Amino acid sequence: MKTRIVVIDGQGGGLGRQLVAALAASCPNAELVAVGTNSLATSAMLKAGAARGATGENAVIVNSRSADIIVGPLGIVIADSLLGEITPAMAAAVGQSSA
Repeated sequence: MKTRIVVIDGQGGGLGRQLVAALAASCPNAELVAVGTNSLATSAMLKAGAARGATGENAVIVNSRSADIIVGPLGIVIADSLLGEITPAMAAAVGQSSA
């Protein structure tokens, strides 16, 4: 079974794009899932090599449940961070994940 790595990012997706590119190169057998707080971030991560992508609060919540590993900026665990893009529910889902 593949390791499921969920990359979460917001804003323009720059950090997420870099993370996806690095993970794709170093973990070729992992399933990389891009989850953006907005469509621009999701698109940037998909272009960098993520296998699948989703956008929005519910996508963060759902994918945090099934992730083996979650990576992203520190702000993904802080409500109202990333200029308000991270909702309290998103931060809680990431923080409570078993990943």
